[in-house]
Amino acid sequence: MSTSAPSLLVDDLAFAYPDGHQALYGVDLRLEPGERVALLGPNGAGKTTLVLHLNGILRGGRGRVEVAGLPVEDRNLQEVRRRVGIVFQDPDDQLFMPTVGEDVAFGPRNLGLPEPEVARRVADALAAVDMADAADRAPHHLSFGQRRRVAVATVLSMQPEVLVLDEPSSNLDPAGRRELAEVLQALPITLLMVTHDLPYALQLCPRSVVLDGGVVVADGPTRELLADPGLLAAHRLELPFGFDPRAVG
Repeated sequence: MSTSAPSLLVDDLAFAYPDGHQALYGVDLRLEPGERVALLGPNGAGKTTLVLHLNGILRGGRGRVEVAGLPVEDRNLQEVRRRVGIVFQDPDDQLFMPTVGEDVAFGPRNLGLPEPEVARRVADALAAVDMADAADRAPHHLSFGQRRRVAVATVLSMQPEVLVLDEPSSNLDPAGRRELAEVLQALPITLLMVTHDLPYALQLCPRSVVLDGGVVVADGPTRELLADPGLLAAHRLELPFGFDPRAVG
């Protein structure tokens, strides 16, 4: 066990929406620095509710959340939101400037960083997602897969502790899936990936956590969880026809 603070610590987190719907019933989750973890579960399991607690968008329930030892509370929200970068399912939710470079620069500029530092961060973030040549292009001229990688760059430019990805492989063609996977595998960062794409979880995340009914029902090596047909069936998780997780190298 690492002696340093975990990248992410969720302790006994419970949350109900104002209409009375209880979404989380006491979730415990710990990610060590550099871990890549898939968050799996059926629709309505509480995955989005959990993710929105990680940077303080939702709060007010029982339990606590810490990011690299920093509690998610009012006085820390600006720093927490820098440390936890969320990449949404639709990249167009994060790309709104005239050029790719301006989109990636938006966050660092809002931190008040000097322009040379902003330029360095933009260059580093675009290089990390293999989009260095796109800085002057309009985002809407890019392919969907390229826009998703630029959306990742807009978060990386903030130098977060944790990168959270919501359904990163959705709507990607096979080449786009491969290109994004190569980018994510090369990032030296703690990764939490929310996905229904079980082969992608196996490819990218050595560990998986299954959330259902607002509680963690399984937490372990991805290959072992995906090789348990009873577990998958009980929680509406399905592998593609003919896919055997034990046969994948």
